[in-house]
Amino acid sequence: MPKDYLTEYEPLLTKGSKQPKGLQLFCFQFPNKFLLLAMFATCIGGTFQCGYNISVINAPTKYVQDFINQTWKQRYQREISKDGLTLLWSTIVSIFTIGGFIGVSIGGTLSVKLGRRGTLLTNNVFSLVASLLMGLSSSAGSFEMLIIGRLLIGINAGIALCVEPMFLGEIAPTSLRGAMGTGSSIFLTGGILSGQVMGLKEVLGKEQYWPLLLSTTCIPTLLQLQLLPWFPESPRYLLIDKGDEEKCKKALNQLHGSAGSDIVLEDIQREKDNLVGFKAKKPWELFADRSIRWQVITIIVLNIAQQLNGVNAMYFYADYLFRQAGITDDNIPYATVGTGACECLTALTCGMLVESLGRKVLISGGYLLMSICCILFTMTLALQFWLGAWWCNKHFNHRDVQTNHSACSIHDCRIGELAQLLLYWLALPFYCDRAAALLLPGVLCRLPLGGDIYHCRSS
Repeated sequence: MPKDYLTEYEPLLTKGSKQPKGLQLFCFQFPNKFLLLAMFATCIGGTFQCGYNISVINAPTKYVQDFINQTWKQRYQREISKDGLTLLWSTIVSIFTIGGFIGVSIGGTLSVKLGRRGTLLTNNVFSLVASLLMGLSSSAGSFEMLIIGRLLIGINAGIALCVEPMFLGEIAPTSLRGAMGTGSSIFLTGGILSGQVMGLKEVLGKEQYWPLLLSTTCIPTLLQLQLLPWFPESPRYLLIDKGDEEKCKKALNQLHGSAGSDIVLEDIQREKDNLVGFKAKKPWELFADRSIRWQVITIIVLNIAQQLNGVNAMYFYADYLFRQAGITDDNIPYATVGTGACECLTALTCGMLVESLGRKVLISGGYLLMSICCILFTMTLALQFWLGAWWCNKHFNHRDVQTNHSACSIHDCRIGELAQLLLYWLALPFYCDRAAALLLPGVLCRLPLGGDIYHCRSS
């Protein structure tokens, strides 16, 4: 390795042992208490909020559709068509992602102008307005308020997804950046699980509570507004973007203590020196730079694979997926909560393994398992009717099946349903990559233990 590069990367290669250490639990290294609290204050109004709004819209599906139909009838003295209802409901659900696209497009610019912490705090305005609109939509008789609210909360999620990992990476020491970075995934899955729990009928899942359920998105917002101002701005932003060395030192002392702050300050100062005379590239200029071509390709491929695996669609339309799998309507909310709990467990496991196994192993292993599941998914879809017929013929002769069709009925096998749920909850934690972990339920829905397989029972 050339000496220039060796000097530049010396903190990563030779000073790892001098980096500020965190909490030690068995063989796992965790950030110190202050960093953990900073991560909580950052993520509770960021990726937690994003995950919460991905899943919370699923529980009141029928109630919101009834509200749209009732509002339409009051306005135009006729019921809305089935296609029109589907269009409006799909708009309410999917406009969240359009808002997310807008959010990530402006998040980078805001993080430079307002700072990382300042952007996260300002971002809560979108959430508060969205919560107000969605909570009052029923009283106002306006489904348009739902659409606007979902758009605004999508913008909030997009900005958070863009700025939050940046902030966590910049406040963490080099040796703990992996563990801090996984905080985003942990809180994302925790938000999904929380949204599923809040949607249970025992909590806020009843028809009269659906506006309140959608407006609960203000709770993590208020928590972040109370907690995050107590933590410092990103030291890297203070020194490199603002040129304020005194505030940078103060922030480092708060985050890492006086013993470890000097080492981190040297790293940031070295990075600042390397950026002297450097001009930021436009996004389209990155494709013409041969020196970073493989980095750009890697980023694009990983993000495309993560976004196009159908993860969010499974949560947006979880009721439909589970119903097609043969799970009864009463048990669907609990099956959804079980899936969210397994994904949350997976994220926690990944957070502990990322420093020991490395990023590449977790990513490649997760996508390999996901590919295998896609193959199984295709095979079981193609063979499901044949397997159902084979099962019935095995337990009943041809005449019994013809004369008593109720002996072979769809979705009546409680043992098959239970086995399917156990497979859901037991298999998901073995997947350390979020894409693979979330695609697996779609595969297991069609295994011969459940789904649209004919189950035989005695008449």
